[in-house]
Amino acid sequence: MNYRYSILMASALLIGGADVAASTLRVEDYCDVNVSAPAKIKDITPLEGGETYAVISDDGKSIDIYSYKTGKKTGELFSISGQKGELKIDNFEGFSISANGKKILLWNNSEQIYRYSFTADYYVYDTFRSTVKRVSAGGPQRGAVISHDGRFVAYIRDNNIFISSLDYGTDNQITKDGERNKIINGAPDWSYEEEFGMLNTLCWSGDDNVLAFLRFDESGVPTYSFDDYRSFCDSDPMDDPYPKAYKYKYPLAGYGNSKVTVNAYDLDNRVIKKMDLPITDTDYVPSLQFGGADGQRLMVMILNHDQNHLRLFDVNPLSTVGKQIYTDSSEAWLSPTTYQMVEYGKDGFVIASEKSGYRHLYQYDYSGALRKQITKGEFNVTAYYGKDALGQYFMQTTSLGAINRNIGVVDAKGVFNLLNKDEGNAAANFSTTKSYYVQTYSSASQAPQYRIFNSKGVKMCDLELNDAYMKKYASAPKMEFLKVKNDAGEEMNAYIIKPADFSDSKKYPLMMYQYNGPDSQEVLNRWRMEGIFYIASQGYVVAAVDGRGTGNRSRKWAYSVYKKLGVLETEDQIAGAKYFASLPYVDSNRLSCFGWSYGGYMTLMEMGAKNSPFKAGIAMAPVTDWHWYDAIYTERYMLTPGQNKDGYHISSAMARTSGVNGRLLIMSGTSDDNVHFYNTLKYSSKMNFEGKIFDMMAYTGFEHSLRMCNARVQLFRKVVDFLNTNLK
Repeated sequence: MNYRYSILMASALLIGGADVAASTLRVEDYCDVNVSAPAKIKDITPLEGGETYAVISDDGKSIDIYSYKTGKKTGELFSISGQKGELKIDNFEGFSISANGKKILLWNNSEQIYRYSFTADYYVYDTFRSTVKRVSAGGPQRGAVISHDGRFVAYIRDNNIFISSLDYGTDNQITKDGERNKIINGAPDWSYEEEFGMLNTLCWSGDDNVLAFLRFDESGVPTYSFDDYRSFCDSDPMDDPYPKAYKYKYPLAGYGNSKVTVNAYDLDNRVIKKMDLPITDTDYVPSLQFGGADGQRLMVMILNHDQNHLRLFDVNPLSTVGKQIYTDSSEAWLSPTTYQMVEYGKDGFVIASEKSGYRHLYQYDYSGALRKQITKGEFNVTAYYGKDALGQYFMQTTSLGAINRNIGVVDAKGVFNLLNKDEGNAAANFSTTKSYYVQTYSSASQAPQYRIFNSKGVKMCDLELNDAYMKKYASAPKMEFLKVKNDAGEEMNAYIIKPADFSDSKKYPLMMYQYNGPDSQEVLNRWRMEGIFYIASQGYVVAAVDGRGTGNRSRKWAYSVYKKLGVLETEDQIAGAKYFASLPYVDSNRLSCFGWSYGGYMTLMEMGAKNSPFKAGIAMAPVTDWHWYDAIYTERYMLTPGQNKDGYHISSAMARTSGVNGRLLIMSGTSDDNVHFYNTLKYSSKMNFEGKIFDMMAYTGFEHSLRMCNARVQLFRKVVDFLNTNLK
């Protein structure tokens, strides 16, 4: 349950024209991302020297160089037409550049594995000779990583690691034991990808003589399987009279995860060594990177099974000996946002911690000594961008309130200042020297704007302002922010979206939208144009509150839900609904709730609550009992079922089915590898057993996010139809 930056506007998404009346906006204008998305800029890669960046050209035929000062093109790194030699590629989907800038790793023909991972065909382009070499002819590769000097590419195929030597044209297999659903070398398992955001574990030492990686033994993890029916998004949807069973390793709460070891391959000796680290069979290794002045320190994080104690080790990959240099712990859980916010420098590292009650940055040396606390105060650091040669630290913070994101800097004297002071959501992508950054800014009333600034916050140029796009949606429903109190008297951040033709004299039905998972945020001052605005355009007041457990407030606020998910959150959602129901323009007899994933779970918890005010509820892809969700996410907040039996019971939507009196619509994708369709089937079975009348909808062959075939257009049409039937 779980922003990238780009340059050059996506011309296919540019929208022009005069103001459009809200009544003429179609469901596609709100729900089809190919229509509703604002103009963007393409992904950028900062180049050495700090004055330029690289992007894929608008036609996808070249990698162009642009100036930070002007935002204008100054040259090309690669072009389809400029290739020399026998081998030429006619397209590419992405690239990365070796540290010395001499080689470019290109890939095409990608095929998705899980939500983020993929296999592809990889190539290396020599910038001096303008020639292309294939990384391997043995089949698609996964997670390819080019060495600093551009002479080697490491990659994964069939769960084994290979190293391709570009100088000699050899392709050497360095592990032999990889096997699907048993041993994975180099790539993460499903859980690490989904819950730690890990896509690859291969990393080169600074001198390229050592390749470090994680080995996952998932042979003891139970196999999960489901029938993977073809949808009508497929080219031949009727060609599955015997549907294929999709099988993969998925550890449910209370079941064993992969056993992980840290390994290093010595290219000179051609030997793999297991690092001598105190990793138990139940520990996690959420990060490994090389650091230090020469890139020879292998930095390994070990997280205990309860995910409340982190240890950082500095390992010599040749001797295998590691020394613990940092630790962090919590009374509840350690948020991955903290330990993933780390940068290893020449003589020390910067890492985030929430030990003060808020997420702040700390500087340590490699002996483990704390040099200084970089940020402090009653706000959170939400991203760390790095340090420049002047000793300035750049970051994104909530210093203007939890619903906002602003770019800040702490100077060499320790003084904190904001580089942008507008309320809204600003993010930065800095140049290699931190002299410039591309800023993405949006708010509830402003679509994303892309500009380049220097490190002092002085604007260099505009890249894309979305003026034409804003005209199209000028009359669409608007989001307003407010504070709402829960029954404990605590203020919750909230928003409300009124119909575009809103009138104080009318009474409107209310739809409460939510996610509300631990450390998440629904209420954010950023641009959105999606299904909830379509619902508002159809005559509904849409509202949301971020109750207890949600992110980027104090840790006390977040930790209040520990070991009892859904309980306090349900109380807070109902308190929010009652507040909105008290408004003169809301019909208190026509209240509904709607959520997706964790939000779908919340809908079921609210519909089954004893004091539920909701006449109708819509749950999309919900977890219905925490026994049936993945171990890393669930146990982070609930511990194991054996440790917290009562907590699992009171947090189960299955335990509340008898209390459901309003009309319920439950929906799920049958090929959801994240929140399994099993959750919906078990819940619906219990509702059937109890004689409850409800509605159910299955999305055949669809995954968790429902991104295929613009299915969200149909989904939100169904949502409005359901609400109209039961509330109007």
